[in-house]
Amino acid sequence: MTSAPASPTRTPLRARLVSVVLPMHNERDGLDRLFGRLVPVLESLGAPFEIVCVDDGSRDDTWARLKEARARVPNLKIVTFSRNFGKEIAVTAGLAHTKGDVVIVMDSDLQHPPEAIPDLVAHWNGGDFDVVFARRVDLDRGTFLRNAFSQAFYRAFDYMSEISVDRETGDFGAYDRKVIDAFLAMPERNRFNRGLFAWAGFRTTTLPVTMEERQTGASSWGFVKLVRLAIAAITSFGTLPLKIWAVIGTIVSLSSLLYGAWVVMKTLIFGADVPGFPSLMVAILFFSGIQLVGLGIIGEYLGQVFFEVKRRPLYFVRETHGFDETPAAPAAAPQSHPTETRG
Repeated sequence: MTSAPASPTRTPLRARLVSVVLPMHNERDGLDRLFGRLVPVLESLGAPFEIVCVDDGSRDDTWARLKEARARVPNLKIVTFSRNFGKEIAVTAGLAHTKGDVVIVMDSDLQHPPEAIPDLVAHWNGGDFDVVFARRVDLDRGTFLRNAFSQAFYRAFDYMSEISVDRETGDFGAYDRKVIDAFLAMPERNRFNRGLFAWAGFRTTTLPVTMEERQTGASSWGFVKLVRLAIAAITSFGTLPLKIWAVIGTIVSLSSLLYGAWVVMKTLIFGADVPGFPSLMVAILFFSGIQLVGLGIIGEYLGQVFFEVKRRPLYFVRETHGFDETPAAPAAAPQSHPTETRG
């Protein structure tokens, strides 16, 4: 359920602990600026907090700088993967390592302003909503092609899946503990996190937040990665593409039968004529193309099943710092296999 946000509550914060999850990939140049803005905001909440950073296989020295930052950033907890597993998995790992009653998920490049956190937490604190998403305002969506693809994806996703996702929201938001626990209980390997949160069905609202320009570096979300995520999202939350091709196959078969009957009647009445080679080739190529597209869609779903039944862990943790103990993995499936834990 989505509705307009109520006015922020002025009651004391009911969270015993506030957690912040920061997925990172090659963010070395922006760490000081990030923590310089984030820590004062968290301190202003008046509740204990923890900052969980997940280094998603960075190629620069992000991990080394995170270890150095622990000396000056309070309650900083850090995790690094054995390799790059992708942002969706990094967010999942970060959530699995949190203990807060309310969890903030945000990007590390400061496009998500930390100053919006108190408002997000205040609307959660009222108790009317379990999830408060930041609704993006003044967001630069990049090129015309990228924007058009984004619009097409969300329209297709809403039409083909059993749930709908607001295009103007992202991961940035405040999540109640029970929402995080429900999210971690879903063991999918090909994850579309926003779809999983929507599928869980908890009480949700949005809060308009003006997004900022990326402070350092460049986005690693290229067009190919976006296409892969779009395909994974659509095939993970609906089977309408399979049903569509079943309908197309039925229509083509009936059309072929009707055409065959017409040819028989024409031959009986007017006699046989010599079929044209071009029309024959066009028909063969057209129907072959339809078959290949249909097989490709079926193959995509079979690929999803293939990855799920292998039951591989979502990620491997190479090293952690700042945790008293590694959080237990969700009962549905193991989420991580740390090979070295320190701190």
